[in-house]
Amino acid sequence: MKTSPRAQDVADLANVSQSAVSRTFTPGASVSEETRRKVLAAAQKLGYRPNALARSLITRRSRIVALVMSYLENQFYPLVIEKLSQKLQKEGYHVLMFIAELDEAADGVLAEILQYQVDGIVMASAMLSPNIARGCAEVGVPVVQFNRISMLGGLARHASSSVTSDNHAGGRMAARHLVQRGYRRFGYLAGLEDSSTSIERERGFRDALHALGHDLHQREVGHYDFDLAQAATRRFFETDRVEDRVDAIFVANDHMAIAALDVLRQDLKLRVPEDVGVVGFDDVPQAAWGAYQLTTVRQQLEPMVDATVELLREQMQAELRPRDIVVPCVLVERGTA
Repeated sequence: MKTSPRAQDVADLANVSQSAVSRTFTPGASVSEETRRKVLAAAQKLGYRPNALARSLITRRSRIVALVMSYLENQFYPLVIEKLSQKLQKEGYHVLMFIAELDEAADGVLAEILQYQVDGIVMASAMLSPNIARGCAEVGVPVVQFNRISMLGGLARHASSSVTSDNHAGGRMAARHLVQRGYRRFGYLAGLEDSSTSIERERGFRDALHALGHDLHQREVGHYDFDLAQAATRRFFETDRVEDRVDAIFVANDHMAIAALDVLRQDLKLRVPEDVGVVGFDDVPQAAWGAYQLTTVRQQLEPMVDATVELLREQMQAELRPRDIVVPCVLVERGTA
């Protein structure tokens, strides 16, 4: 039986130390370009491939980051997966993805996640429960919440950091824009009732309306679901009295805003933005499509991903210290308001 080449075989052929071979195959490690070139040439000639599992036993680092997701119907989160995975891979980490239920805490996958000896966890569009946070804190695995904030305390809070958009400011932007456009009866289409993103966006929207001398006329809930958002949109217009209907809707995300636009234009035969103004949140690619041209609040994905990876690196290399990063958002004006 043919034996696999070892790191020492590569070192001998390249005329370098075994530690130089190890550094060559360790992302971020210091090694000269000349040494790297010699080691890679020797490895290719011998057919050598480094054993990541063996390295993890020695370093006690798996270089695996668990990404816990839900709500992949929202076009924003596939972009998060792509950008976050690319960034982590460039840092030398491997991404292991787990799927949780949208409206439930991800406790069911915690034991499975920790079996893989992950170095860190990113929770994106998934709920972080006190049990998960406490369990991760006890074993020293950092958790970064992406686009979510959970109200935790004690040891549980000690394990959790977060990266979010400035959702409150985004809600204020939407309110100011709609008031400036001349709308006077405002509706809010909420996401999940216990979602920090929906709560903060609504709070910012209400605060800005109040500061400008207006109140929220009607509130409906779409639970971040396309079909439920369509049903909620119809409820805004159940009354026959036009003067009692909303004439502008701020929607907690673009996924539901697109559902709302379909109902307004196709089912209710209303003109957007003449009869009803609509503002979404996220700025997913579909928002710019010609059929929608959705005015929306943009979450700046690249800075959010960069901050998430930086937080993970910081937490994995030092004592767990929670830190919350808030990234500014931007209003993108298109054709719906």
